[in-house]
Amino acid sequence: MAEVDAATDRVVEGAVRKAMWRLLPFLGLCYLLNYVDRVNVGFAALTMNPDLGLSAAAYGLGAGLFFIGYFFFEVPSNVILHRVGARIWIARIMITWGVVASATAFVQGEISFYIVRFLLGIAEAGFFPGIILYLTYWFPRAQRAKVTALFFLAVPLSSVLGAPISTLLIQNGDGMLGFDAGWRFMFFVEGIPALLVGVLVLVLLPDRPSRARWLSGAEQQALEQRIADEDAAQVPQETGLLAGLRDRRVVALSVIYFGVVFGLYVLAFFLPQVVSDLQEQFGVRFSLVEIGLITAVPYLVASVVMVLNARHSDHTGERRLHVAVPAFLGAAGVAVALYLDSPYLVMAAMTLCAVGVYSAIPVIWQLPSAFLTGVGAAAGIALINSFGNLSGFVGPYLTGWLQDLTGSFRAGMFVVAAFMVLAGVIVLLVGRERNEGAAGATRGAVGRG
Repeated sequence: MAEVDAATDRVVEGAVRKAMWRLLPFLGLCYLLNYVDRVNVGFAALTMNPDLGLSAAAYGLGAGLFFIGYFFFEVPSNVILHRVGARIWIARIMITWGVVASATAFVQGEISFYIVRFLLGIAEAGFFPGIILYLTYWFPRAQRAKVTALFFLAVPLSSVLGAPISTLLIQNGDGMLGFDAGWRFMFFVEGIPALLVGVLVLVLLPDRPSRARWLSGAEQQALEQRIADEDAAQVPQETGLLAGLRDRRVVALSVIYFGVVFGLYVLAFFLPQVVSDLQEQFGVRFSLVEIGLITAVPYLVASVVMVLNARHSDHTGERRLHVAVPAFLGAAGVAVALYLDSPYLVMAAMTLCAVGVYSAIPVIWQLPSAFLTGVGAAAGIALINSFGNLSGFVGPYLTGWLQDLTGSFRAGMFVVAAFMVLAGVIVLLVGRERNEGAAGATRGAVGRG
């Protein structure tokens, strides 16, 4: 029996390695394009806002309206993905968001800016929670935090790569393809890859291990059986749709995710402007491309620490502190950043904030699968993500409004810190670790009490 189990383990390990190499780079590329098209508006704002006459509050409202459309269509989208399969539905999502992202090049004022951001949210709804759900079809629980972190690397890397590319397109795009402003050219060009890669999804993304031609029959069967056995041991009965939506642990995770993602989107939408403001504050001068390069530094550091934190969480079986400690560190960084007397210290503090935000997120996503399966998991994961991403509406709008009111980003940064502290406190108050399985095979859960 022991020899049979060891042989099965080797087959599963081989299948997991193949899945990591086959799926994660492609999924990471998809998410990189997703995040670039979502947040490139932060770089466009440097020249788009004066061109269109947008105030900071109007810009923040438009940037955040994305998440209203996203919120209302997130759960239905993920339930459809569970029903029809990831390949078809993710392709649909990518093709439609690519079209809308490119259409942002043609906005003429506040109203059209609001409309296209709202439509982009509808188009993208379901992509991220769909991938989180999709990863549970492919990877045993002991690898999921690391796998999620490797997938989520696309977000900081989208800033490392996207920041200089977006600013370069803006700086040199005047007159290109007939566009009268570089920011219009940037929007048009950066929407096209999503459309093209969406078509490739139909060819390259199998729904489940049993559909993957690059796995042997033994690997397909062993991997699916291992995941099914883990799910049955963890959650004996499949979770229904309404049960997944009503579970109070889903509500708790929604609030936790809201607090952490609040920091994520304020960084995405306003960090370029914070860097730009350093010029007046400290008497330095940056070109538009230099602003993009400086903005990329916090994300580069965060990407490394994020993977290390996720691997340590998988190895130790600890989940709560791997969320709470990064949240507290991120809050401390953003709270003090704009009170420091050196541009280098300001960027170090903003880097600490980025490290905290990004390190917490992959570990958070290991919690729902501890008590949700089936259509309930699809609905619950989508609800957590949609509610959490409402901070993408609240954060930019509130931060922009406070900047207009006070003439500084400082008040907004304190609000970011408060939400991140709230997330860390809730994790510590309601979370309860569950160490399940041997040799580092762990799963986290938000407790019932």
